[in-house]
Amino acid sequence: MDSTVRLWDLAAGKTMTRLTHHKKSVRAMALHPTEFTFATASPDNIKQWKCPEGQFMRNFEGPEGVTGGGGIVNAMAVNADNVMFTGADNGAMGFWDWKSGHQFQRLDSLVQPGSLDSEAGIFCAEFDKTGLRLITGEADKTIKIWKEDDQATPETHPLDWKPSLMRKRY
Repeated sequence: MDSTVRLWDLAAGKTMTRLTHHKKSVRAMALHPTEFTFATASPDNIKQWKCPEGQFMRNFEGPEGVTGGGGIVNAMAVNADNVMFTGADNGAMGFWDWKSGHQFQRLDSLVQPGSLDSEAGIFCAEFDKTGLRLITGEADKTIKIWKEDDQATPETHPLDWKPSLMRKRY
């Protein structure tokens, strides 16, 4: 809640580095399965870091902010195909490219019939061992398993992204 991330030296039992780039409390973290990198999420942004020194790498940029609609990211997961998932307390689901930081897809989770719309929140997420299916635990007391759309093509789901040429300082 103090908006910091601490990297620990377990042998010495003390903090090696304290990352202070977030302005609000850090709510989620995800480790990349094959790289020495990780990401952290707060209500205002998502940041990527390099291990073990904690060097800042980039911010993730979405067309409508971190969640699109004012939600707070509660869950993150990354697979070996460099896809990062974020799930928010308002049911917003974001899929991000790990290498560029671009949000290439955003959807909203549907609540179970009979549940309130306020129970759309996503509390936890993880990719299975193959990295092809996403498993989420949600506020409507469901566990959902998601898979990639086999019918999706660049024509049906065009990528409209232009990276910003300005280097922002954070």
